[in-house]
Amino acid sequence: MPMFERQGASGYKEGLDNTQALDVHFGHPHKSYATIHVAGTNGKGSVSHTLAAILQQCGYRIGLYTSPHLVDFRERIRINGTPISESYVVDFVEQERTFFEPLHPSFFEVTTALAFKYFRDMAVDIAVVEVGLGGRLDCTNIITPLISIITNISFDHTQFLGDTLAKIAAEKAGIIKQGVPVIIGEVNDETRPVFEAKAREMDAPIIFAQANPEVISATTLPTGGVHYQTHHFGELQGDLSGIYQQHNLNTVLQAVKVLGQKGTIRLGDQQTTAVTEAVAHVAEKTGLTGRWQVVQDTPKVICDTGHNVGGWEYISQQLAQTACKQLHIIFGMVDDKDIDGVLKLMPDYATYYFTKANSHRAVNEKALQEKAALYGLKGEIFPTVHDAYKAAIKIASPDDVIFVGGSSYVVGDFLKAYYQPSITI
Repeated sequence: MPMFERQGASGYKEGLDNTQALDVHFGHPHKSYATIHVAGTNGKGSVSHTLAAILQQCGYRIGLYTSPHLVDFRERIRINGTPISESYVVDFVEQERTFFEPLHPSFFEVTTALAFKYFRDMAVDIAVVEVGLGGRLDCTNIITPLISIITNISFDHTQFLGDTLAKIAAEKAGIIKQGVPVIIGEVNDETRPVFEAKAREMDAPIIFAQANPEVISATTLPTGGVHYQTHHFGELQGDLSGIYQQHNLNTVLQAVKVLGQKGTIRLGDQQTTAVTEAVAHVAEKTGLTGRWQVVQDTPKVICDTGHNVGGWEYISQQLAQTACKQLHIIFGMVDDKDIDGVLKLMPDYATYYFTKANSHRAVNEKALQEKAALYGLKGEIFPTVHDAYKAAIKIASPDDVIFVGGSSYVVGDFLKAYYQPSITI
């Protein structure tokens, strides 16, 4: 099947015809449970997982559909943190391929149909559904959710979504439904009018999370995690450590308040307790990996899936704040990203290990090294992430920091080789 993650533009199928055909075939499974829809350039994975953890802690049976996966396909489809079983996936393909193969669907179209059917078969109460790419034409956009969430807008996938922030925002705003509240995490002068216009058109209540922030302050803790002071949920300690998580949590807490007003989740002290417990254990409850994830302490090894300019604006800040004797960066990117924009943000004092992920879209490590040199970034080349990490860990002293990133696929290769999460069933 065409697969965007593997092939890039040739693996992207625009439009909802196949999605609607699959939806009819399976009896509109997404109508059997409530849904929450999450779009945005950056942060939508963290927001989806955190919100799922909170709803799960409130006692609901929560389906979670996200992409891409880092290690195992089944990361994409979870219920209360437990991945879909291998047997369910195999049975689905064997039983349904005679229907879907003549449609020539994309990998993501079939995976979405699989997720929606699985959530119905497993009787979830609510499914948190992350948009794959864009919003308006994304195959998840057949749902009518309790709330829609758009985290932020920055430049990514411009060949599909447009070459201005306003055009990208218009595509993301395509998930706004008639009368359904929409929460916008972050806006600027270019994107806010786009969201306001779409919300008026759809008569959808709109909440701008950054205008009335729920998170008052955020302090990174030496032991890991972040301490938050909030307006209505007291003091929270989050296990997700990236400094960008303050914005994500602010968006999530606004969503929790709206869901509480709609009567979807319980109000009062129990809700506050549930938020406190869930925010402290998002990764444990949902299986989230690759977000400023510390996988080793001596030397400290960190990985993060930030892969565009918007993500690296925060990663570069956090790297600058990370105390170490020497910073080693294992780095690779894919070919449809703003490579120059990211390289401009990267520290020139680090030692680089230029590499490529196991993907046809990966930029050649030599070409990446040559481009990086234009920005004063120096280092050696390695044909695989495995080779790059072996070299870095051999050189690094106990007081050094090794950072692995630049692409979700680089992080995925790294985690597969060295820190594969436990996924059973």
